[in-house]
Amino acid sequence: MSTTQSLFTLSPRVEKLRKVLEDFVEYECIPAEPLYHKQIGQGENRWKVVPPVIEQLKLRAKELGLWNLFLPNYYPESPGLTNLEYAVLCELMGRSTVAPEACNCGAPDTGNMEVFAKYGTAEQKAKWLVPLMDGRIRSAFAMTEPAVASSDATNIETSIVRDGDSYVVNGRKWWISGAGDPRCAVYLVMGKSDPHNKSPHKQQSVIIVPADAPGVRVIRPMQVYGYDDAPHGHVEMVFENVRVPASNMVLGEGRGFEIIQGRLGPGRLHHCMRAVGAAQRAVDLHVLRLTDTNRKTFGKILAQHGAAADALAQSRLEVEQGRLLVLKAADMVDRVGAKNAMTAIALAKVYVPSMTLRVVERAIQAYGAKGVSQDTPLAYMYATGRTLRIADGPDEVHLMQIAKAELRRADALRARDDKQRALAAAKL
Repeated sequence: MSTTQSLFTLSPRVEKLRKVLEDFVEYECIPAEPLYHKQIGQGENRWKVVPPVIEQLKLRAKELGLWNLFLPNYYPESPGLTNLEYAVLCELMGRSTVAPEACNCGAPDTGNMEVFAKYGTAEQKAKWLVPLMDGRIRSAFAMTEPAVASSDATNIETSIVRDGDSYVVNGRKWWISGAGDPRCAVYLVMGKSDPHNKSPHKQQSVIIVPADAPGVRVIRPMQVYGYDDAPHGHVEMVFENVRVPASNMVLGEGRGFEIIQGRLGPGRLHHCMRAVGAAQRAVDLHVLRLTDTNRKTFGKILAQHGAAADALAQSRLEVEQGRLLVLKAADMVDRVGAKNAMTAIALAKVYVPSMTLRVVERAIQAYGAKGVSQDTPLAYMYATGRTLRIADGPDEVHLMQIAKAELRRADALRARDDKQRALAAAKL
């Protein structure tokens, strides 16, 4: 179980939400996971059928007041929580593969809803944000491309060309999460509207493309270690002469980087919040395995072997470290904004996915062959955790950002060092 509640005082409302959500995740969402995967089905039906159990869980989450908790309190559409308060709750959702969607707090919808809430016009909000927040549709964010190094988004080549009262979109995208879902009704597409602008960060725009627009074509689902995540999916897709109204431009031409930074800052942190929850669940499974009295080696249960117990202790240490990084970053976003909390977010984004992999790996090792099978959630947790070291910017990009922030302190540190030397010399 999470120990977050002991780190700071929660308001009575958030404490109540935490208790209700914990029960919902543990006793309704986690038990529903096997049925969810069974209902997905086989073959092409995997991309056509939404598991009925998830819709039942969504109704239950609404009844319990666990709906749209992610949207921060500075938006009029928000349920009123801070990022720090949501971090406590989001960690609990991360314990289950279905809980985030059940609470309408799953990626990529949370990031897309925040884009509409922060940058959308009244018309765009009415058409897309309202049904997304109601859970009637889903969405995708189309940025990454197969032909370029998309970790540097200035490389993106998809074209967005003005033509009278319309824009025409052409390009190929891949790893577009959520685009396989039959409920996916809208894409936020990033591309170049002004490729000759002297500033590489003003060449890009984000535009709204309805999923049923002529010229939108899904090529194939991508797999992560053999998992296709149907019906959600991570697809390769083509936009071929897709024409949309000029009113579908988000914020304005050349504002793409501003939008993705506003979207990815909180979104990266949400991934980390959920990953801490997954890591904590792995620790819990690890404890159960080590204390299973039916499984003994050399006359002892696993917990009585020093090396096995040490591995569990190491996992506990690392989960606590990751949780604190996430909570600090969430608190900074609340106090100084996502832009000024970029380094704190980057620290969490680098550390937490790698930490989760190490924790899950230790639990897998304790379970032996069962750990890599379909009989525990650990293998799937490892696959999704590994993806997070790449999604929303690879580790290397965030490490560069962290290093730059550190190096910017050099002049101040040198001035302090010089002052210390001068004071020491004066005392001699």
